[in-house]
Amino acid sequence: MANVTVIGAQWGDEGKGKIVDWLASRADAVVRFQGGHNAGHTLVVGEQVYKLSLLPSGIVTGTLSIIGNGVVLDPWALKAEIEKLSGQGVEINADNFAIADNCPLILPMHRDLDGLRETAAGAGKIGTTGRGIGPAYEDKVGRRAIRVCDLAHLDALDAQLDRLCAHHDALRAGFGQPPVDREAMLAELREIAPFVLQFAQPVWKRLNAVRKAGARILFEGAQGVLLDVDHGTYPFVTSSNTVSGTAASGSGLGPAATGFVLGIVKAYTTRVGSGPFPTELEDEVGQRLGERGHEFGTVTGRKRRCGWFDAVLTRQSCAISGVTGIALTKLDVLDGFDKVKICIGYRLNGKVIDYFPSHAADQAAVEPIYEEMDGWQGTTAGARSWADLPAQAIKYIQRVQELIETPVALVSTSPEREDTILVRDPFVD
Repeated sequence: MANVTVIGAQWGDEGKGKIVDWLASRADAVVRFQGGHNAGHTLVVGEQVYKLSLLPSGIVTGTLSIIGNGVVLDPWALKAEIEKLSGQGVEINADNFAIADNCPLILPMHRDLDGLRETAAGAGKIGTTGRGIGPAYEDKVGRRAIRVCDLAHLDALDAQLDRLCAHHDALRAGFGQPPVDREAMLAELREIAPFVLQFAQPVWKRLNAVRKAGARILFEGAQGVLLDVDHGTYPFVTSSNTVSGTAASGSGLGPAATGFVLGIVKAYTTRVGSGPFPTELEDEVGQRLGERGHEFGTVTGRKRRCGWFDAVLTRQSCAISGVTGIALTKLDVLDGFDKVKICIGYRLNGKVIDYFPSHAADQAAVEPIYEEMDGWQGTTAGARSWADLPAQAIKYIQRVQELIETPVALVSTSPEREDTILVRDPFVD
């Protein structure tokens, strides 16, 4: 049996939560390997709705759920999320949940800095969630982060705090803010430490044991490839690598462990926040997509920008991330359109190109080239087999997989777990 890595192949918000939940019910372990609590997943299981932003989706089914070292962890957000899920009847303990002891922490100073920067940026706003994720990754790379394992050694933290506060105090002074209150921060860390440490361990070791036992591991990506700090629409990106290869470095398992790479792809395109969006529709069609798709961010509640499916961007994401097959979601949102469009190329400075350029000015300047198809009047909502789909909807799916040069592995037709058409089982090697 193969392991599976799930990633978003657009700008996030592709409906990964439902797919990961569907796969998690058949996995033996689910691993988050990057991002922070800016990654929202909504799971619908029967009558119960779970909103997760940090915990792996497997936790609601009692599957072993692991936060890998590639994640930046806000310990207070973790506690709040665990308490909320516990109130919904989800049992979370050291048997079914683990945190990498080398995870960097998101601290109050990181949240402060995130907000101060965005407020001061004016037109240069990136559109962060303001949760301190970017500054925490900066401190990780700058070798001044406080990590989960440090919570067990808070009395020996002076040297690290000197480095950390020297950096942040200078930045805070530039924004007219007082220095970091070290004693207050240490007091907060002492209070939260026992809660976090009960789950902390070298998860690479536990995962290696799980893998050697022949168990199936599901790697759960956050955001999407187009928000990858290297391969996305820079600088309007997240602060981590969101591509499938990060599953190896962000979990402590080697690259051979990632297995089947399932790219989650929405049947149209959305993005939250600032940045280029070639197929964005600022008209009644875009409004209709947003209303029918309930396009609001799980974490922030921000309205998502909507547009037609962009095959150029998705093909690029699938190639960069080595996607084996895609899960096509929210097909039902396109029900009832007389015509649907797919972006098949761009015009840039009078030339036709078949890729998304790296420079921000070029990204903003590209003009989409569309292919138009007949829509369908029947409904796809709740379909569980090809026979349940209108013929034109099937043609649309087939055209999408041709254009992105990646086969469809499954089609999701509602938020419900069972409303899924399975073409190829990602867990079968």
